[in-house]
Amino acid sequence: MTDIQPAQSTRAVAVLGTGLIGAAVARNLARKGFEVRAWNRSAQKARALATDGVTPFEDISAAVRGATIVITVLKDGPATREVMAAALPSLDKGTVWLQLSTVGLEAIEALADFAAEKGFIFYDAPVQGTRQPAEQGKLVILASGPESERHIAQPIFDAIGQRTLWVSDTPGTSSRLKLALNAYVFALTHGTAETLAIARALGVDPAQVIEAVTGGPLDSGYFQVKSAAMLKGDFTTSFSIENGVKDAALVVEALAGTNVRADLAESGLARFQRTAKAGHGDKDIAATFLA
Repeated sequence: MTDIQPAQSTRAVAVLGTGLIGAAVARNLARKGFEVRAWNRSAQKARALATDGVTPFEDISAAVRGATIVITVLKDGPATREVMAAALPSLDKGTVWLQLSTVGLEAIEALADFAAEKGFIFYDAPVQGTRQPAEQGKLVILASGPESERHIAQPIFDAIGQRTLWVSDTPGTSSRLKLALNAYVFALTHGTAETLAIARALGVDPAQVIEAVTGGPLDSGYFQVKSAAMLKGDFTTSFSIENGVKDAALVVEALAGTNVRADLAESGLARFQRTAKAGHGDKDIAATFLA
């Protein structure tokens, strides 16, 4: 691990959290010529990026020192707050903070307040897309934050995504949109899984469901990928069941106190929980088929 003190650079970016999405983000930034420093709680994950031109750090203070942009791609709101608090002594006021994780409404408000208190320029920028789009630099970034530093944030988003949707100048709006979009993704996933299971239960080859849908108005790339994975039993993780539980719970929690009864979101959460309880938590959300 490298714990030298790096020089200040306008293209120096610290990526905190190098899981499936964070690692891909770091690699794509390095390929686009950014000076990328990476830190992860499990040090070996950051160390694995060294061959991709990313400098790994064991010490979080060394990772962020001198960086003008910090990107967090961590599990949830509390983990993100804890990591940024640990990095705080080595961060300058005016640092641009791009928060890419899906953390929910209460957490994103707390992070935005923390950023304002410490003098950071905060962008709520959850991404739409899983491992493959992340690796290909084809994420869709849902960004909210002040116009003042968008010229700094945008080149980062261009390096990791195919499109940036500027949602609002107020952090939190993007997180609300992300929850709605996740509800759609989960409905598609559960619907595909249940449809195939119904066909099988009725004595129909579920492959014929795919054949009937292909090329018609109900077809989509997502349906093709997930249905094929379900029938092959290939649950290689792009987005895990465990994360499905977390994010589906965030959707349900966000709707508390509204007049919306989200039957699909609630039943989808229960299906994810049942799948995780059966021992499939580390598998892709296509494993909802096993529920």
